[in-house]
Amino acid sequence: MNLRRAFAAIRFLFGAVTLTAVGIQLGIHIDHGYSVLNFFSYFTNLSNIFAAVVLVVESVLTWRGKDLGPAWALLRGISVVAMVLVGIVFSALLRDVDLGSLLPWINTWLHYVMPVAVLADWLIQPPRHTIALGRVGIAALFPLAYLAYSLIRGAAVNWYAYPFLNPADGGYGPVLLTCLIIAVGFVLMSLLIFVLGNKLRPLIPHTQVGAVRAAF
Repeated sequence: MNLRRAFAAIRFLFGAVTLTAVGIQLGIHIDHGYSVLNFFSYFTNLSNIFAAVVLVVESVLTWRGKDLGPAWALLRGISVVAMVLVGIVFSALLRDVDLGSLLPWINTWLHYVMPVAVLADWLIQPPRHTIALGRVGIAALFPLAYLAYSLIRGAAVNWYAYPFLNPADGGYGPVLLTCLIIAVGFVLMSLLIFVLGNKLRPLIPHTQVGAVRAAF
């Protein structure tokens, strides 16, 4: 097995383990009688599913020596930024919060292992196509849409995925400030990730990868 296919296998492994972990936790969540919609209202779960699917697709592309073009590079970059945000926010704001039925190994995998693995994957094998920094606005749509959904749905059903989104204690002022900080952090992190992806040299030379044209 050459280096390209070994790397593809590693990507597939991380993606498959992540999807398995999320599936196991979803089963536990349902067994406890919790809402399925609540489960998919956690940014951690959405981001890990997103990143895992990207890794699995990347593994297939890498194995076959294919590439999907600049649109895919941007999508992959967004998944990296989302996972880095998951790791930072959890470590800074949520590590001491009661995680309920979340299994310890799944907690470690989703909040620590995957953010590091996805970032490492980006740094080791950055995208073939340059990502225009102006695309950061597109990247920001993901967390902004999530925050808007969380606040609107939370007000409607009186349930919030994260305590820092719940206005019950200090009102909407602190919540909106936190959202602003997260949004700015996501934009800055996106710029950093995109710049690194544009500047770094890949472990596997791009000459080994055949491009598949994609309109963007």
